[in-house]
Amino acid sequence: MLNTKNLNSVQGLSVYTDAGEFFGIIEEAILHTNKVDSWKVKATTRSYLSRAMPGAKGVILPHHHIKAIGDVVIISRAAAPIMTEE
Repeated sequence: MLNTKNLNSVQGLSVYTDAGEFFGIIEEAILHTNKVDSWKVKATTRSYLSRAMPGAKGVILPHHHIKAIGDVVIISRAAAPIMTEE
């Protein structure tokens, strides 16, 4: 059975990679012709996103990188930027 969610209920959910790393927080959905095209993910302190891209406020994540949406959002690890060692 297919479960549906209201877009308002997805806003504010935590985003994790399929490797278990906290990635950020869903800020909003970006729609195109009545479908979700991508997601705006906000970087927070101690998130993988803020460590990989210091100074970035967030990223636009294409919908095809989303693996699951439930109590949290799971994304493909391939969607995460590569963290460089300094």
